Amino acid sequence: MERLQKVMAHAGIASRRKAEQMILDGKVRVNGKTVKELGVKVTPSDKIEVEGVQMEKERKVYFLLYKPRGVISAVSDDKNRKVVTDFFPNVEERIYPVGRLDYDTSGLLLLTNDGEFANSLTHPKFEIDKTYVARLKGIPTKEDLQKLERGIKLEDGMTAPAKVKLLSADTKAAKAIVQITIHEGRNRQVRRMFEAIGFPVQKLSREQFAFLTLHSLNAGESRELSPHEVKQLRVLADTGKRR
Repeated sequence: MERLQKVMAHAGIASRRKAEQMILDGKVRVNGKTVKELGVKVTPSDKIEVEGVQMEKERKVYFLLYKPRGVISAVSDDKNRKVVTDFFPNVEERIYPVGRLDYDTSGLLLLTNDGEFANSLTHPKFEIDKTYVARLKGIPTKEDLQKLERGIKLEDGMTAPAKVKLLSADTKAAKAIVQITIHEGRNRQVRRMFEAIGFPVQKLSREQFAFLTLHSLNAGESRELSPHEVKQLRVLADTGKRR
C-alpha cells in the first residue's frame, strides 16, 4: 500500500504537495468516498477519482542501470549535474532510484516507479546482499580483512559481518583489488569500512545486487528487468532470505 498523494504524483496528476492540497480540498475520492485526510493509503485495486475523473494508474516498470561515476543517484540536482534518470529519456513513467550509489561510485542501480517494491528492497531488515569491487591504496593482510568479516566499529555503530575476498595485489604499485559483500546500506559504508582498517578506496563499483549482475552492460547502459526477476526480488524481500 502507498500513500494516496504519492500514487497521484506517480500517475502524473500533480506534484505530491499539490496532490496533498487537492485531497484536503475534498477533490479526491477513493472507491466512491471523498477523502480529506493525508494519511490514507491505497492499493492497486482501489478506484481513485480526481475532480470526478477516474485516475489512470501508471504501469509499474523496473530497470537495471550501470551507473557511471560522476552521476547523482537522484531524479534532479540543484547544481545541474547529471542524474540517473537522464539515462532514460524515452521512459514516460516517473521512475526513481532504489537506494543510491555515491557520486563517485559506479555500478548496479535499480530504478522503478513502484514505491512498495523499492521500500522492500531497501529496508535493512531484509538483508539483501550487495557486492562491491574496490581498488585500494595499499595491500591489506588477511588479518585486516578479517576485521571486516567480523564487523567493524564506525562512527554510526558496528557493521554487520561482511564477506571479503582479496582478488589481486600489486606490490610495486602498492594497490589491491578487493571484493566485499554487505547487506547494509549506510552512507558511504564500504569506503568508510576500508578507511577504518587503513586502506582508502581509490575506485569503487557495485557489481551485484542480490542475484542481479552487470552482465553484458557498459557504463551508462540499462535494461528492463524481466517479470521473473521482479518476482524473484519480491520473494527475496518478502522472506528476508539472504543470497
